[in-house]
Amino acid sequence: MTERLDDGRPEDRTLPGVAYGLYLLGLTHGLTIIVAGIIAYASRDGAGPVMRSHYDWIIRTFWLSVVWSIVWGAVAVVSVPLSFLLIGLPFLWLSLGMLGLVWVWTLARLIVGAVALSRGEPVPRPMSWIV
Repeated sequence: MTERLDDGRPEDRTLPGVAYGLYLLGLTHGLTIIVAGIIAYASRDGAGPVMRSHYDWIIRTFWLSVVWSIVWGAVAVVSVPLSFLLIGLPFLWLSLGMLGLVWVWTLARLIVGAVALSRGEPVPRPMSWIV
């Protein structure tokens, strides 16, 4: 069943779908992730309860993935010069592995959100850290 806004219009699923698509595309290059975040922020206030949960999910995914990518990217940057002395190699491998896990975690959250959107359902726990 399609959720309706207070004035009787059905909730628009197009913009959350565009935001999910741009975010998924951005996992390959990073640029459109910012556009997806802007769309989610700009559209969140006017959305109904179901689509608002999707915008909250996208925004939460954006910030958590950005913060964890910066943290593990900084560890990788510091580890590279130390790897010439061999003491940085474990940290370099750890940071690259964790960056990969952040990527997989982000992909999983986007898939969960897109599946819920395709069913017309809200995201079950939009403010959670896990999938």
